[in-house]
Order: sequence, then structure tokens, then C-alpha cells
Amino acid sequence: MENLKRILVVEDDPSISMGLSMNLEAEGYSVSVAEDGEQGLRQAREFKPDLVVLDVMLPKLNGFEVLRTLRGEGVAVPIIMLSARGAEMDKVMGLELGAEDYITKPFSLAELLARVKAVLRRDAIARARARPVIRTASFEIDQDTREVRRDGESVGLTATEFDVLMTLANARGRVLSREQILEAVWGPGHHGTLRTIDNFLLQLRNKLEPDPSRPRHLVTVRGVGYRFVAD
Repeated sequence: MENLKRILVVEDDPSISMGLSMNLEAEGYSVSVAEDGEQGLRQAREFKPDLVVLDVMLPKLNGFEVLRTLRGEGVAVPIIMLSARGAEMDKVMGLELGAEDYITKPFSLAELLARVKAVLRRDAIARARARPVIRTASFEIDQDTREVRRDGESVGLTATEFDVLMTLANARGRVLSREQILEAVWGPGHHGTLRTIDNFLLQLRNKLEPDPSRPRHLVTVRGVGYRFVAD
């Protein structure tokens, strides 16, 4: 089961940002675009992407300044830098500031998409190793064994119930729509109804929430979807 990934593209050239956005969306990613450094910084904080594609030469704040600010705030999102400047010192600076990769323009879309997939895959592996168990005030989720426990006792979840739960948990507090959950768990092209998601959330609440009528971890965001709250 793949979690729907969000990518922020920070690029001031409209032709490049449009091309990147269209191709990333065609690969199944959710994409947001910013056209200057200040907007990119704001969207990185609000959009909470899984990966940022960040141009170096930007208006208002350059890519290095955006990268330095995000890392200074403790934002660990993977970042791929783009630059027409291929100087070795620029690459070294980007990597030393905390970028995961650096691509020199002009580049092929196939190469960039391959780099995006590779960076996201490495990040997913690192996160799984760093946080195999997700704990809330009421229960804990062991990602390695696919087991959920309440008060030390195993809770019987079906494979699909666990996948729905993990889709929300891995969103790290972001609100997911029913459509996003449906696609992440069942895959694109599935013909189930959105009511299916409501039924699964009802089942999970009955099994995991101390008071299912007043959920504190599997929260409804009216008119939007659902959000996972650990505390």
C-alpha cells in the first residue's frame, strides 16, 4: 500500500514549473507550486510536503536561503535542488545545507522523476527504521508486525483496516480526503464508494477509541475528510 505523496515545486520559470507539475501529477503525486522563495517557504510550512523540488535562483529568497531556513526550523522534508549553475561549490553548498540531491539544468524529466522516486524511497525506509512503532495516548501501532495494541493487548484489525489506519497515521497530522484514502489503500481506478471510508473509520473507532462517539485520534474534519491525532 502506497501513501499518497505531496510534492512542493518552488520554481519561478512558469514553463518549467508547469511541466514538472503536470508530469508529477501524472505519476500520481499531489503537487503544489510556488513561484518565489518567500512563497515557497510559506507553502513548505503550510502544505507540509513529503518532498520539495527547489530551484536555486529565485526571487525574494534564493533556494539556499529557503533551505537554510527550513533546516534551521527543524523541517526535515527531503529537498532536491535545481540549478542552471553547475559549479561544484554550489552543489557542495546545497548538500552541506541539508539537500538530499542536486540536479543541474537542463535535465530530463525522466531523470528528475527517477530522482524523486529514489529520494522518497530512501526517506520512507529511514522513517520506518526511526519510527517502527507509532504511539498515541490510547494505543500503539507496530509497523513491522502490522499489529495494534491497547493496554498491551493486541487488537484484531483486518488487513484493510490496518492499511486505512496507516494511511492516516503516515500523513503526519495532515487532513486526507476520502478520495485520497480510497486511492492510497485500494489504488487508482477502484470503483468503491466514498461511504466505504466512513464505514472503515467507524469500525476503527469502535476498536481503538476510548469513546468512539467522541474520537480523539481518528478525527473528522467536516467537509474535508479525516485526520490522525497521536496525542
